[in-house]
Formats: sequence, structure tokens, C-alpha cells
Amino acid sequence: MQRSLWLQELADELSPAPALEGHCNVDIAIIGGGFVGLWTALHIRQLAPEKTVAILEQDICGAGASGRNGGFVMSWWPKISSLTALCGAAEALKLARASAQAIEEIEIFCEQHAIDAHFVRSGWLWTATTEAQRGAWQSVQHTCATLGEDVFRSLSNAEIARRCGSPMHLEGVFEAGNATVHPARLVRGLRRVALEQGVRIFENSRVRQMERGQPTRLHTDHGQLRAQRVVLATNAWSAELPQLRRSVLPVSSTIIATAPIPERLRAIGWTGGEAITDSQQMVDYYRTTQDGRIIFGKGTGLMSFASRVGTRYDQLPQLHAEVEEDFRRLYPQLADVAIEHRWSGPIDRTYDSLPVFGRLQDAPQIIYGVGWSGNGVGPSHLGGQILASLALDLNNQWSRCGLVNRSLRRFPPEPLRYCGGLLVRDAVKRKERAQALGRAPSWLAHSLSKLAPAGLEDKKP
Repeated sequence: MQRSLWLQELADELSPAPALEGHCNVDIAIIGGGFVGLWTALHIRQLAPEKTVAILEQDICGAGASGRNGGFVMSWWPKISSLTALCGAAEALKLARASAQAIEEIEIFCEQHAIDAHFVRSGWLWTATTEAQRGAWQSVQHTCATLGEDVFRSLSNAEIARRCGSPMHLEGVFEAGNATVHPARLVRGLRRVALEQGVRIFENSRVRQMERGQPTRLHTDHGQLRAQRVVLATNAWSAELPQLRRSVLPVSSTIIATAPIPERLRAIGWTGGEAITDSQQMVDYYRTTQDGRIIFGKGTGLMSFASRVGTRYDQLPQLHAEVEEDFRRLYPQLADVAIEHRWSGPIDRTYDSLPVFGRLQDAPQIIYGVGWSGNGVGPSHLGGQILASLALDLNNQWSRCGLVNRSLRRFPPEPLRYCGGLLVRDAVKRKERAQALGRAPSWLAHSLSKLAPAGLEDKKP
């Protein structure tokens, strides 16, 4: 597997914990050692320190999406329209406010536990980079205003271009509360704290079989873990379970990283540390790093038949070329800047790009929280509270929240999911390529693109 730049920078600190060997008993087992699994374990230890907790991770903690993402720590305010439609205004407000509060709580957690996660709270710019993208945020602004929340501040077009360091950014809005982190430093810091607080972590311990009795038995290559409760925090790999296969769709997201260019960033004026996205369906997202690199990612949307997550999600030169093409288009003044790192990975998309929590119908002792849809760094802290509450059978605001056992639109069965998905993905690419060139897309491309799942933000169609 090609490790991300983030993980490569910590290569000397990635010695794995021992794999599971023999038989072991715990109260709660968590499958998946990324942000969701680690926050869940930490919340359980806080709420019920008498409970024994173990994490089973197929690789090393952070090897999945948690160590490969762009490091955007975002709220759910861009999804406020979807949240309101899903669970009503009062519950939507509670969840959006809690997701914003989670950003502050992550910052405090890092300070308390001396985690140098390069946490920078400089906000997020939601921009338009083509004429077709102008005003994409207006419905979200309207929903916020209706709810009495002033979250997205409109900036002048000149200010947007200045902050982004490129006149290709035509207009946009600003959400001040968002942050960026070095995601591998954060996930490895969570791992350290979890171990210090008594969580047992078994790495290189892929679950090969799950016997759904009471207790549930989890079989790995060299051991068996028995647990009264099991939490599935496996993100895109959740689609391997038949009960969740139509709830989430694994798709690729791809990132490139430039060489360090701090003086060039100063020359173009991109010095504020903001996270930035455009308003494409196959969204571009980008930010700078502490050493002056540009991290530039794109939701490239690669799929696989039957949602099998294989090595093709890790490296595909065609996807890297697509991302670099967008980067060069938005920053033509950096045409000579070298790309030093390239990586990809799967994310777990739901149709509305909001996660879903619940229990397996035929095994209620097995709890899941999946569908982070590319926005898991910040909301995973809140998701850990929800999953911990469910695992401990608590009756509280999190176990009863609007994302638990919610209704959701499911993806079609195979082969329609894969074949139809390819058609829709191609239509979105053709539509957005035409718009980037200032042309109107074809009627067919525009129509088919409307069938794509919702994105990171509740954008206008």
C-alpha cells in the first residue's frame, strides 16, 4: 500500500501493536482503528471506565481514511438543509451545533494530551471556480437564516480571490469555525491516549469471521476475541457486510501534495491557512501545510463491482492526473511547482452524505456508524459519542439523535449499482469539464449528473 504523505512523515513512529493471538474476552470490541473507532473507545472509557475495550485494526491505526484525508476539520453546517429535511429544525440545529462544538473539543483534547496535530483554526472558504458554481451556497445560507444562525459570511469577490491566492476563485462564503490538522498526527495521538487509558489495540488483526452469538466471537488469523458488544467503525469496508452494502458506496478520493513552497505562497497571497473547496459535484478541496506545501484533493469517484475495496483504490495514475489537471487550472501561476506525493483511498458515501447509526437487525449487540462521506475528521468526535452511548445502552440525547436508525435512500443492487454508477460518474465528469471550459454541458450529461449522491455541501443543482 502507498502510504500518504502524512503517514510517511511519521514513518519512524508507526511500529504496530501486537496482533491478536489466542483467546481474549472484553466487554466491547471495536472493529476499525481510525478516528471513529478511537473516539468511540475514548468516550466509552470516559462514560464507563469499568468496561474493558479492545480495538481490532486490519493494518495500523490510521492506515485507512483517517490517515489519508486532507485534514479538514469541518462541521455539519454545510449539510443543514439535509439535516432539517431529515429530522426537523430543532434536531438539525442540535446536531449542527454539536458538530461545530466538536471542533473546539478536538482542539482542547490535543492541548490536554500534548498531541501536536498542527491544529490551525483559520476557517473554511466555500468558493465558485466556474460561472456555473456561482451562488451554490445560497440555499444553505437561507436555511441558516431561517433557523436564526449566521454561519456563512459573504466576502467580496476580490477578498475571495486574494485569500485563495488565485483569480480563478470567482466568489464565495466563509465559515470561521473550521480548522485543519495533520490527520496522521491526530489519529496516532488518539491511539497513544487510548492505550494510556487502558484500551487494548490489536493491529494487523483483520476480522475474518464474525459469529453473531452472545457473546459475539471475532476471528482473526491468529486469535479470537469475544465481546458482549461490537462496534463497526470500518468506514468504506462496511460495504462488505450484506446488511450495510446498499447503505454505503465506497468511492475514491485522491490527493496530491506539492513540494514545500512557502515563498511562492507568500507571493500569491495564500497565507491565511484557510481550508478551501470549490462547488463541483466531484469536489476539489485544498489547503496549505505547516511547511508550506499545497495539499490538493478531489473526489474522483472511482467505484468497484459489489463495492469490493481493493488495492486499486490506493494508486491509479489516471486519477492523479485528473487531480493535477484541476490544480494547474486553478493555480496556473504555479505551473512549474513539482508534485512530490500522490495517494488515494476509499470513502464511504451515503446518498445524502450524512452518516447513519444503528444496530444490525439480526444481531442488535452489533452497532454501526458508517457513511462519513469525506467529512469524518471533525464529526467522528460526535460520532464516537453516539456509538459509545449505543454500545453502553444509554438512553440519552445521542442514542436518540436523528441520525440513529434513520431512514435513508439506498443504492440499487448489483449490477445496476455499478453499471449505473459508471454512467452517472462519467456524466458528472463531462458536465464539469464543459463548465470548466465555459461551455454549457449536454442535456444528457446534465440530466444524468442529477442522479449522483449528494456531496460535501447542500449545493444548488
